[in-house]
Amino acid sequence: MEKMNAMGEEAGRKRVAWTRWVRRIVVVLILAAAVDGILIEPYWIEVTHETIQGEVSAPLKIAELSDIHARRIGPREEKMFAILEAEKPDLIVVTGDTMGNTHGDYSIAREVYVRLHAPLGVWVVKGNWENHKAIRGEHAFYQEAGVHLLVNQSASVRPDVWLVGLDDAYTGTARLEPAMAGVPKGVYTIALFHSPGYFDTIAGRVNLCLAGHTHGGQIRIPFLRPLWLPRGCGRYVEGWYEEKGTKMYVTRGIGTSVVPIRFFCRPELAFLTIEPEKQAGESRASD
Repeated sequence: MEKMNAMGEEAGRKRVAWTRWVRRIVVVLILAAAVDGILIEPYWIEVTHETIQGEVSAPLKIAELSDIHARRIGPREEKMFAILEAEKPDLIVVTGDTMGNTHGDYSIAREVYVRLHAPLGVWVVKGNWENHKAIRGEHAFYQEAGVHLLVNQSASVRPDVWLVGLDDAYTGTARLEPAMAGVPKGVYTIALFHSPGYFDTIAGRVNLCLAGHTHGGQIRIPFLRPLWLPRGCGRYVEGWYEEKGTKMYVTRGIGTSVVPIRFFCRPELAFLTIEPEKQAGESRASD
């Protein structure tokens, strides 16, 4: 009996010791996740490069910024500017939410815009936060900041390439027909809008769509779909989609929203290069 009691006490001590080790491991994992999600990953911008072919006369390199959510010009923003300087895109597009959330304002957004430069200009569409904090004379504000605002409008950046900029369909009013009215037939057309759910409406009308808003889910568990996405995302999360001959790229964006955390979902600065389509004769020659 005494031997059995001793064995039971020994087993109990082992269980207690094992439980303590498990708790310690859990605490370490939680602390590691917190350090990564708060201090490392939100500032660890991933630079992605994508190349597609289209009916363009010469290569066009586009930088897509989205969801910057600038509350100040800090380390993340400085890193973004440094990447753009190194990459030297032909064109910069900003697909909404340059402003921070409750602490952001237009003066900080202006500090961001004045530091963006590209040979074919910087073109901006509004996101939900620009619509939530709308100001009078917004076109004058953007013009003074040195960027072009498109609200249900189109513009030519090159004779063979046109941009169509739409209001955020979730918090504003996207009007596709007026925006497309001046676009010549046969030119390569790129639509810019914030909430990617609008792709279901515009697919088949343009060549390429660029959107943001999702943050890629911002806080992810590996191998699972995002736990939460903002309204207006529809079935879209990040990366490439195609419907009715139209491609769309959804970037994870630069900043954070609601909580200053990213986990298994690094911020993204996307560069998309459109190469001229190869003719049949060129393809055979290259083979």
